[in-house]
Amino acid sequence: MTDMSIVIPVKDEEENIDILASEINSSMANLSLSWECIWVDDGSTDRTAEKIKKLHTNDSRHRFVILARNFGQSAALAVGFENSLGNIIATLDGDGQNDPYDIPRLIEILQKQDADMVNGIRQKRHDSFVRKISSKIANSFRNWVTGDRVTDVGCSLRVFRVQCVKRIPLFKGMHRFFPTLVRMQGFTRIIEAPVNHRPRRRGTTKYGIQNRLWAGLADLAAVKWMHRRLVFPEIKLHKDLMDRKEDK
Repeated sequence: MTDMSIVIPVKDEEENIDILASEINSSMANLSLSWECIWVDDGSTDRTAEKIKKLHTNDSRHRFVILARNFGQSAALAVGFENSLGNIIATLDGDGQNDPYDIPRLIEILQKQDADMVNGIRQKRHDSFVRKISSKIANSFRNWVTGDRVTDVGCSLRVFRVQCVKRIPLFKGMHRFFPTLVRMQGFTRIIEAPVNHRPRRRGTTKYGIQNRLWAGLADLAAVKWMHRRLVFPEIKLHKDLMDRKEDK
């Protein structure tokens, strides 16, 4: 059994694959846990798929899933979760802005504080002024509607226990409400920790205000509905199953 899985959704990131993989190997070198890294190619049109295939050939700890077309970041993450083997899962973006060297520290926090999830808070963000302001407004509005208090829901760097995503509802935009959806299932031990944020040096960003605003509002309405209507029963005891075990 693998102790932990790192899930990375990628689309047209051929320039970042090798460098990010090398950083992951280095950052995990002194960790006592066994690990794997799952790269999910979300319909890339460049050589991303070729790069992750070659990476796997050279190092079997780096596994990959190639989607038939572009399904979006939420779907790519869900596929990564489904194919992961670890008891602990870490996520980060494939653009190189998240720092893999933060992962061991977040895992240590998760274990020492017996948390369900540790969310990163990006320090000294290396994004444009417009993007930082729009992100701050969206984050505040999202928290106001959901009643949550997530400092930086847009940070993709986080670690959590695999149970947190066993029954998480999948929809486009799910990744923007990840901590809220986890909390809705009863995993309330969610804490935050500062993480490094780096400028994008290779490739181009896939997001802008226009392609996120309206979809984000629709997703917010859906999450609000789910918060009121979804039920996640917790089974304390199943008598029939217990009787069968006793019969054996």
